[in-house]
Amino acid sequence: MINNVTLKRVCNIFDFNNDKICSVFGLGHCEISADQLTQIFVEKNDLMYKELLDVEFAGFLNGLIVDQRGPSDGPKRANEVNLNNNIIFNKLKIALTLKADDVIAILELGKITLSKYELSSFFRNVNHKHYKECSDDVLSAFLTGLKIKHAK
Repeated sequence: MINNVTLKRVCNIFDFNNDKICSVFGLGHCEISADQLTQIFVEKNDLMYKELLDVEFAGFLNGLIVDQRGPSDGPKRANEVNLNNNIIFNKLKIALTLKADDVIAILELGKITLSKYELSSFFRNVNHKHYKECSDDVLSAFLTGLKIKHAK
């Protein structure tokens, strides 16, 4: 999925305003100004459009984990330079302290049914023989399910 679109969807789920979004980026050690945020949120065909880089989106997701769960003990980790749907999915799961059953229920709200085994394949090490890439459809269904869950 496109980082800009995923960021918009996550911010919409949690009803974050621009100040909150910038604050979450800051918690992830990535500074984004209000002007940059405006450029990130405009449509792709707009001349002001700015693509949200993986390292920037990783900063937001890491900041979301800190925002939702509090700061962790130990050294601060650098933001990932390359993201994929598996990493995004896992970071959202961590930020929201979701267990497998919670994630499965959220996916079902988004009209996708997975077993625990199928779900765990997304969170395995990329070199594991049972690792599976998370498709855009699965991540989108998860975000849709989160939106439905948080609207209640």
